[in-house]
Amino acid sequence: MGVFADYERYDALGLAALVRQGKVTPAALLEAAIERVEARNGQVNAVVLRLYDHARQAIAAGLPDGPLRGVPYLLKDLTASLAGVPMTRGSRFFADAPPPAADSEHVRRLKQAGLVIFGRTNTCELGLSLTCEPQLHGPTRNPWDLARISGGSSGGAAAAVGARMLPMAHATDGFGSIRAPAACCGLVGLKPTRARNTFAPYAGEGLGGCSAEHAVTLSVRDSAALLDATAGPGAGDPYAAPPPARPFLEEVGADPGRLRIAWTAAAPNGAPVEAACLRVLRETADLCAGLGHQVEETDPDIDGPAVVPTFLTLAAANTVVNLASHPTAGRSPRQDEVERVTWATGEMGKLIGAADYVRATQAAHRLGRQMAAFHVRHDVLLTPGLATLPPRLGWLDMMMEDVEEYWRRVFAFSPFTVCFNLTGQPALVLPLGRAGGLPVAVQLVAAYGREATLFRLAAQIEAARPWREARPALAG
Repeated sequence: MGVFADYERYDALGLAALVRQGKVTPAALLEAAIERVEARNGQVNAVVLRLYDHARQAIAAGLPDGPLRGVPYLLKDLTASLAGVPMTRGSRFFADAPPPAADSEHVRRLKQAGLVIFGRTNTCELGLSLTCEPQLHGPTRNPWDLARISGGSSGGAAAAVGARMLPMAHATDGFGSIRAPAACCGLVGLKPTRARNTFAPYAGEGLGGCSAEHAVTLSVRDSAALLDATAGPGAGDPYAAPPPARPFLEEVGADPGRLRIAWTAAAPNGAPVEAACLRVLRETADLCAGLGHQVEETDPDIDGPAVVPTFLTLAAANTVVNLASHPTAGRSPRQDEVERVTWATGEMGKLIGAADYVRATQAAHRLGRQMAAFHVRHDVLLTPGLATLPPRLGWLDMMMEDVEEYWRRVFAFSPFTVCFNLTGQPALVLPLGRAGGLPVAVQLVAAYGREATLFRLAAQIEAARPWREARPALAG
């Protein structure tokens, strides 16, 4: 690569430090990122909208003097509203929707941090999958194995960072959509505490409180620094996360003390776990014990069988509303305008009554109480990141005729993520192993509002078992 050849040696904070020191310019970083998108995107199909001139103009106009000034950044094609720029939600039906008139508060804070937005990444239709294979833009491929999925719904973001186009990218998570792609592509993926990041001004919450907005990153410290830049309530938010005691970045490298860590390989829905995922989980538990923590195998006492049905009730009802939200169409889509799973999930949502929705919300709250009781005795829960290695493209096809089978496959692949969307807890995946040339991840879960605990432990694990030097062949 000709422009700033050392670009890929650094994480986002490393690049920002070079800019502050005058060793590289934001323009040079942008051109280095663009060069890599143009060289590698044809293989993985991560970036679906190029905003190169938009980014050059932002640099020319002068960037805010934020902690991430000059670092290139990509927005997912869902949730993140950028004034004057289309957002298709991965859907043919929304492809012609007019662009938003104003930035979302999250995007405004990203800009204030000094990030340079230069494109949008691929996502599945309305975020309803853990793969990224929309009919609108075509499938995103895993940079570690181009025949396999990159995860979803933030699969474009994870493929872009995994292919080393940039060190971090925007992502959202409604039932695993940050963590599953990060696990598939060998990255750090944090789903923050519910309401840690605001959805203002366009929404008060997403997917009935299940959804969270953050990023996939190369390093733990980048995740912490970015959360410092974006966290906090927006005007009119219905609720807010407990404020942190100090900046999250200060937790990275801080002594976590002797944590009480539980680990489990028992999925809430009883899904089996592949041997490679079990091996890496046990290795991580042993590593934590070796680091001085108190570690034991134990299963949380929760209503596991309620997890998936509760989520599907909330998701299906929200899908009805989401499908009716085209700003100019004035109608919901016809069946042939959306993918089969989207249509069927919306139709399922129409059968859900108000009382059903309230009961599902109450079930989610009960799960939160059950996990809160668990965390009285345990600071952190370790689980497999995923129950299987990334499957081949097409296995989670949203054009599948049998929609029940589709959702069964989703939660056979990723049975450990969705519970913590329902409870609102922070949960983070780390790429701590390999199998068959593919990354294998472990999930760390802390009590509600306790991202600080996760950052301390994750940074300690990262120092003991670093992963950033491992990269897919297409990244050189």
